Amino acid sequence: MVARTDVVSAPAEFRRAVDALASAVWRPELAVEDIPAPQRIAPFSAAVVADVLVGDEEVGNGRLVLLHDPDGNAAWEGTFRCVTFARADVDPEMVTDPLLARVGWSWLLDALEAHDAAYTAPSGTVTSVASESFGGMADHEPRAEVEVRASWTPLLTEGEGLDAHLAAWAELLCTTAGLPPLPAGVVPMPPRRGTPSRSTRRR
Repeated sequence: MVARTDVVSAPAEFRRAVDALASAVWRPELAVEDIPAPQRIAPFSAAVVADVLVGDEEVGNGRLVLLHDPDGNAAWEGTFRCVTFARADVDPEMVTDPLLARVGWSWLLDALEAHDAAYTAPSGTVTSVASESFGGMADHEPRAEVEVRASWTPLLTEGEGLDAHLAAWAELLCTTAGLPPLPAGVVPMPPRRGTPSRSTRRR
C-alpha cells in the first residue's frame, strides 16, 4: 500500500496514478516501501522510498514523491509532478571529474527517454561530495557520494501512463548506484510468495 493523502476523495486521475505506483513491479535490486507523503506541497501526494541492494549490501537509495494539483501549477506546466532524489557511494576519484554533474543529470533524461516516458519541465541538481576522516575517526575509509535531486512533469492521460516514469526512476536509482540497465528484452517479474523477485526474458 502506498502512502498517500486522502485517496478516497481524490480526483480519479490521481487515484489511477496511485494505483500504478502501488502495483508497480520493480527491478530485483530495489527494495521499495511506502512512506508518509508531504502534505503541504500539493493538494494530493504519494511517496515511496527505495534501497538499491547487491546481495545484502546497500549500494544506493532514493525517494520518489508524486504530486497532483487538479488546478494545475504554472511552474510544473501540468497537474502532476514527480520529485526525486537518488544517492549512492562512488569511487573518490569520480568526484574530481568535472563532467560528473552533467553525466549525473543525463542519467535521469536518458532513463526517461529509454522508457518512452513523456515529460516536460525537468529541473534539478547533481551534487558530489568527498570526505576524509581525522583524529578519532582516522581509521574510517575516505568516502565519496553523488546525489541527484530532480523533478519533472509526467505527461499523463487521465492519470494513465505513470508506469514508464516509475521504470525510469528505478533505472535512475540503479545507474546512480553503478548498476547497468536491464538488457533489452529483460523485464522484472513479480516475486512468488515467499521468494525474492527475479528477471526473465520475453519469449
